[in-house]
Amino acid sequence: MRQIFTLIIVGIAYFSSLSQDLDVNNNLIELGKIYKNFMFRANPTSETEKKLESLKSVDLRTTVEFLSQTIKQQNNLTDEKYLKLPDTISLKYIFIVEMVSQNLIEENPKDNKKLIADTINSKISYLKLIDNYYTMLFNGIGNKNQPFDLSGVNFELDKYNLSNDTEKGIFFLKAMNLCGTVIWGYMNIPNPPNYKAALDMINKYPKFNGLPYYQFTDLNFEDFNIEILKNKGEMSYKEYYLDKYLSTLVYHLICLDQKKKYKQQKMDLMLSSILKEELYYKYSKNFKQQLEALFKSVK
Repeated sequence: MRQIFTLIIVGIAYFSSLSQDLDVNNNLIELGKIYKNFMFRANPTSETEKKLESLKSVDLRTTVEFLSQTIKQQNNLTDEKYLKLPDTISLKYIFIVEMVSQNLIEENPKDNKKLIADTINSKISYLKLIDNYYTMLFNGIGNKNQPFDLSGVNFELDKYNLSNDTEKGIFFLKAMNLCGTVIWGYMNIPNPPNYKAALDMINKYPKFNGLPYYQFTDLNFEDFNIEILKNKGEMSYKEYYLDKYLSTLVYHLICLDQKKKYKQQKMDLMLSSILKEELYYKYSKNFKQQLEALFKSVK
């Protein structure tokens, strides 16, 4: 009799766990739909906010709170609460939400339940989870916090559960990827470039550990491969993002070179950044020759 009772208890526990997993998976699909609809400029409705509250189970509390910020105008994503990496399970749930949202816009989408099951059962690189988290975070800042102005923000990287230079490097390069996009148009679309507008935006860049962005130089971490561009397979992380970052530094240098009054700022940029480090020049696709000439002049 005792054995039968034990089997009943085990059976109840199993089906309860199974039901809970199904609820989590269904809620992740709903979150993916919400993220798809509101990740850009559209602001969530009051009905959407109520829906998010209803999805805030114990398992998904951290995920829902983060997603709510990424779709909200004038959000709090620059608060330490969100800059700090959450637990690994939440990172994986947030990754799944992004995967579902992308799947929903495919011409021939996969079954979302199978997609989630396959993802949960697969081993995903922790660095990939970190990259996805900060991609979504800085996309949220860029898409929702308009006009762009991070001049009052100081990113203190030792406070965000980042355990080594690689993880800190991911954070920095994702932040600077956003910063680079806000000046790209001024430097590449008008002829001649709008140097003043670009420099005005550069003055709205955040600080890192209390210093100007260009003084962050801890970027000689071990490279790794990751899928960055859709359907392009895995590629070198440093090759892709350091190219973008070096372009931002060169654009900044070009802007300062327009007027003599910026001579001291120009020298500070050249001597305090990775612009003086020849080992990074190989990552630049568009400015390698200019950087090599700059290295010789500085040397």
